[in-house]
Amino acid sequence: MSPIVADLVQANGGGEHAQVLWWALAFGADLGGNATAVGAAANVVVLGIAARSRHPISFWEFTKYGLIVTFVTVALVTPYLWLRYLA
Repeated sequence: MSPIVADLVQANGGGEHAQVLWWALAFGADLGGNATAVGAAANVVVLGIAARSRHPISFWEFTKYGLIVTFVTVALVTPYLWLRYLA
């Protein structure tokens, strides 16, 4: 996604709105990894530890809670980015 964001920044002439695109990419990549069990390496590690401790967590059980966490964190970051860079 970095080349796409770089092209968008260049197409818009850089300027003051360039940083918001980079921050949006960083937040999206980071927070989006919370949605599913395979979205981030840490999620896979936690599932392995849970299974080893005889408390297995299914993919869909993880996703059920992960989507809630992702929605809440993205809902918190979106107004921050808007207020910080666009308002």
